[in-house]
Amino acid sequence: MAYSIDSYQTKKGKRYRVRYIQPDGKATTKRGFQRKMDAQQWGDAHVNSAKIDGTFVTREAGAMTVGQIYAQWMDARRPALKASTIATDERIWRTHIEREYGERMIRTLAHAEIQAYISGKATLLSPSTVSKIYGVIKGICDTAVKDHRISRSPADDIILPRREGRRLHRYLTVDQLLAVADEAGHARIQPDSKRAIVLLLGFCGLRWGEMCGLKVEDIDFARQRIHVRRNVTRIGGEWVETTPKSHEMRDVPMPRIVGDALLQATKDKQAGDFAFRGPDGKPPRNQSASGKGVEKRGGHAYRANRTWFVSACLRAGVEPLPPHDLRHTAASIAVHAGANVKALQRMLGHRQASMTLDVYADLFDSDLDDVARVIDATVDMAGDRTWSKYGQDAPSGLLYAPGPQCLQ
Repeated sequence: MAYSIDSYQTKKGKRYRVRYIQPDGKATTKRGFQRKMDAQQWGDAHVNSAKIDGTFVTREAGAMTVGQIYAQWMDARRPALKASTIATDERIWRTHIEREYGERMIRTLAHAEIQAYISGKATLLSPSTVSKIYGVIKGICDTAVKDHRISRSPADDIILPRREGRRLHRYLTVDQLLAVADEAGHARIQPDSKRAIVLLLGFCGLRWGEMCGLKVEDIDFARQRIHVRRNVTRIGGEWVETTPKSHEMRDVPMPRIVGDALLQATKDKQAGDFAFRGPDGKPPRNQSASGKGVEKRGGHAYRANRTWFVSACLRAGVEPLPPHDLRHTAASIAVHAGANVKALQRMLGHRQASMTLDVYADLFDSDLDDVARVIDATVDMAGDRTWSKYGQDAPSGLLYAPGPQCLQ
């Protein structure tokens, strides 16, 4: 038995108490039971069973603050996660959670309170941001449960706002992509690099950070392959090199037009050099498509966004789009060239083919028509064989063959 029971006298008569040892080694008691049987039932329910199933916690253990547990949770994750993921969680904590919960004791959090907090955030922020906030809170609570500071997580079964349906992608035609690339090649600074960037993103589907992390030695001109081995992204004021998203290193097919552009853009570089660097030696900054069109100031018209990529789009007669969306164009071109889902998954670096289908289901809509046509053709052939078996010609337009019992 993990507890003991003894009696003591009070002004109201004899009472019983339960003596037991807490997980931290301290002895404590639960007093006030009128019957020894009541004390034994409490001990079985709150001490023995809790110690067996690992849910036994003390009031002192639950006094640790949410901020302290957050620090432990983050320290445990730093070695295993990308710097960008850690930076995002730190920003979410500072911006949305720390002021509200940082000094609160973990044992004081309740499910209803967290649900109200998340529901309130959902009225102000996007579903994706609310999901990130919830992810940090749940990570903290789960850590507290594992460390036996609370018996169960108050963040379980929280209702999150529904995300919007799958966003319709915008795909450029090959002619539009080539026009934007050619206009980028007329840029005043590093025109060859800018043209190669557009073609690389639009035909090979690399992410911007993967393009920034590409080295000359990663380009296999002989085999027409690009080895995607690293990702370079900006976190705060620092450029950080990591593995590609989801750690999916991969080889990507390189069309000849992309290889020719890359050969021109890297002609003066060594194998270990990065393929794309600005005049300041830093990776190219991602281009924003916001601020499209013209704004007026002081009676004069100015272009609201004058980045090189948006300028190239406007000169090419293409509505500006974020450079990341050229990845969608690459997917569209590959599918129309005959690429199957598995090949597209490998090319884009998705962890699973199901993710590729979820993201680009609209590109495979024509497959449904193909399925119907194949089924129709199969049924027609089966019908012809059945009618021939009974020495008859299949009626014109027959879509199915009646069974033998219908021919008797």
